[in-house]
Amino acid sequence: MTLEEAQAQVDQWIKTVGVRYFNELTNMAMLTEEVGEVARIIARRYGEQSEKESDKNKDLGDEMADVLFVLICLANQTGVNLTEALAKNLAKKSVRDADRHHNNPKLK
Repeated sequence: MTLEEAQAQVDQWIKTVGVRYFNELTNMAMLTEEVGEVARIIARRYGEQSEKESDKNKDLGDEMADVLFVLICLANQTGVNLTEALAKNLAKKSVRDADRHHNNPKLK
């Protein structure tokens, strides 16, 4: 699935199952909440915090998909084409960071 297809599918889902988009501020709060759920899994599963029994069955991929879903909602609401935005962002990073990471002694 391409980003354009994902944006179209989310839009269709919102308009049929979801009834309408939540407003942008609500979706921003929801995005923050979903990122927090990803952070909790990462901190406990891969970091130094111990993983609670109730967290052991949490699906990291599903939580990441929740983040992506809300991000796509925000993109749709604000007229952002994620395919174009990502291409532009990667081009910017390629110029800005052309030598930066290769010259970083911390990454050797």
